Amino acid sequence: MNFADSLINKIKSSSPICVGLDPRYSQIPEQIRNEAPTQGAALFEFNKGIIDAVHDLVPIVKPQIAFYEMFGLDGLAALSRTVEYAKEKGLLVLMDAKRNDIGTTAEAYANAYLDTTGDFSSDALTVNAYLGYDGIKPFVEACKKNNKGIFILVKTSNTSSGDLQDRKVDDDDIPVYELMAHFVDSWGHDLIGKSGYSSVGAVVGATYPEEAKKLRKLMPNTIFLVPGYGAQGGGAADIKPCFNKDGLGAIVNNSRGIIFAYETLKGFGPETYKEAAREAVIKMKKDIEGVI
Repeated sequence: MNFADSLINKIKSSSPICVGLDPRYSQIPEQIRNEAPTQGAALFEFNKGIIDAVHDLVPIVKPQIAFYEMFGLDGLAALSRTVEYAKEKGLLVLMDAKRNDIGTTAEAYANAYLDTTGDFSSDALTVNAYLGYDGIKPFVEACKKNNKGIFILVKTSNTSSGDLQDRKVDDDDIPVYELMAHFVDSWGHDLIGKSGYSSVGAVVGATYPEEAKKLRKLMPNTIFLVPGYGAQGGGAADIKPCFNKDGLGAIVNNSRGIIFAYETLKGFGPETYKEAAREAVIKMKKDIEGVI
């Protein structure tokens, strides 16, 4: 099935929430770290608990590859096991690796993450389009071939994103992020599924709601991956412009606010980190439902 159709179907039966699996080792409960034979094993055991706690409440999880690469082969083994386990529990997997290159190198990245086999075979991948279409084409072709998806950086949630993304393009007198939106809308046209949404998505930060309003109009068939909710300061009112009038069109990512919810929610501790994660998802779902 077309990736966008798969994602929209799962959103309708669960929620528009993406759980970011960014397992900062020092924040993993001490008991897990002490009992695991390796650091990578601790990462996987922690992720497994989170997945078990939330798999029936969300459609997709997003491992951030950096938190695994830092532990070398042991960490990458944990990433592979995490991807496999999430799929076993019925979740889609979005690999947050922000890949970016051209030619055979881009093809190799596409094969690594968007093939149907392999240790890191995922349902979707974040990509950077700074190199232009010849850096995106191999990923789009992999999406067509394997029913996978990509999310292209358009307006990111970080504070300094405007240093480049808000700069005006002289010929068109529009900011760079709007120009990128036009490209994304065009690149995704041939991958629009029965749901009316494309498998070529866009990353649009919750921390810039006014910009999101413009982007929603420019990319009506594009699914937004929305970072910045929670720890980065974005709230429910901020993510509202990312959705279409049908209440669809976006998945809102929350990483630390869910996987380490035991540190902030009252009544929970390290031994109940799974229960805390589930409670955080339930609260977030109600928060979003209140505005879309």
